[in-house]
Amino acid sequence: MSDDIGLFGAVLARGPVAGAVSDQGWLAAMLDVEGALARAGAAAGLIPPSAAEAIAAACGSGEFDAAALGKQAGASGNPVVPLVSVLTKAVPPDAAGYVHLGATSQDILDSAAMLVAHRALGHIGADLDATADSLAQLADEHRTTLLPGRTLLQHALPATFGLIAAGWLSGLAAAATRLGQIRRTRLAVQLGGAAGTLASLGNDGPKVTAALANELGLADPILPWHTDRTRVAELAGGLGVTAGVIAKIAKDIVLLAQTEVAEVAERGPEGSGGSSTLPQKHNPIAAICAGANARQAPGLVATLLAAMDHEHQRAAGAWHAEWRPLSELLRATGSAAAWLRESLDRLEVDRARMRANLDLLGDLLLAERVRNALAPHLGRAAAHEVVVSACAEAAESRHALADLVAGRVAATRPDLDDVFTAEELNRLLEPADYLGSSQVFIDRALQAYRSRDRDRH
Repeated sequence: MSDDIGLFGAVLARGPVAGAVSDQGWLAAMLDVEGALARAGAAAGLIPPSAAEAIAAACGSGEFDAAALGKQAGASGNPVVPLVSVLTKAVPPDAAGYVHLGATSQDILDSAAMLVAHRALGHIGADLDATADSLAQLADEHRTTLLPGRTLLQHALPATFGLIAAGWLSGLAAAATRLGQIRRTRLAVQLGGAAGTLASLGNDGPKVTAALANELGLADPILPWHTDRTRVAELAGGLGVTAGVIAKIAKDIVLLAQTEVAEVAERGPEGSGGSSTLPQKHNPIAAICAGANARQAPGLVATLLAAMDHEHQRAAGAWHAEWRPLSELLRATGSAAAWLRESLDRLEVDRARMRANLDLLGDLLLAERVRNALAPHLGRAAAHEVVVSACAEAAESRHALADLVAGRVAATRPDLDDVFTAEELNRLLEPADYLGSSQVFIDRALQAYRSRDRDRH
């Protein structure tokens, strides 16, 4: 949970999430929890209002040193113990006895973790929403922009860039929606006291917990969740899925920007995407960095899932194992989201190059359509064999696929001469007429996006 990851910060700590998960971000969240806990105790009648305000004021004073607290944390195994000691000394004597009332160290740090995540997810959500807006615009603007659809990195069938953007949009919107749900419903305060009973607060524990949740804007849990780490796991899973979606989009952009493909390009500020060696290079650096950050997520998610086995009522080590990977997962996903937003803001689409690439295979790209037209007359297997043979010869000889298929059909089924003429076969080879339900799918993706956008506002 370092403030600064140094030399790599501009690449791996992009956007506002890096600040939210820094040492200062965590310390601010811990102090916010302690201040809110004092106010919650006052609301429940357990702390004099003047003492609660004195504690809250001290928490907001900014007079706490994260580095010093970190050095002292080794003695107790967490930074809350030294923080409480310093905070107690910072308040008037008549308020000192009310600092940290009813709480244990894990209560403060777990609640702070949820607060850090809540703030980080707000930034991530803003970047995802802006990216979704860009993708929706691309999907609509390029709904008829033809390019080769690619499977196994080979040209497969005609597609449109609008459909590709709609696919990106659908995945991104689903991930953003899930993160929003987690932020609203699964980030809860933690308050259980030493063993999850809140015995030190008598019968007022649930009342204080509810007031604490209200103060912090977090959910009020059914009961303390010291060793039930499903909330952390769901958060990790949501971030991991989001990172995976970002990685897919970023990889596609990098592949589409390859010199040999050149269907898109990033046009950023002067100097962006340059090379230390090659003057001609213009790398899609924002997409590259988005992918670099997103690729870190799976391992971090795995670590958080592996740390779910908290024994009995309080864990010996599994809890501590969560802190760094949670921070790094939030930072990596937040950086990936910020970089992808930047990539889409910079993106330029080359329609002419997309069409030129579509034409690289010539008629061969529509071979499936020809095969499907022949199948009712020749049988599917025979039709497939005819078209495969014709494609092989066309690739070798550069003869027109329609002529080669017509010749083969005439040789085996003269009765079909009038049905499968070269002219009729050429009609089947128009890419714009073989896009299936692409427009329907684009419309569905845009409709779902607009519905989500209305709900968001």
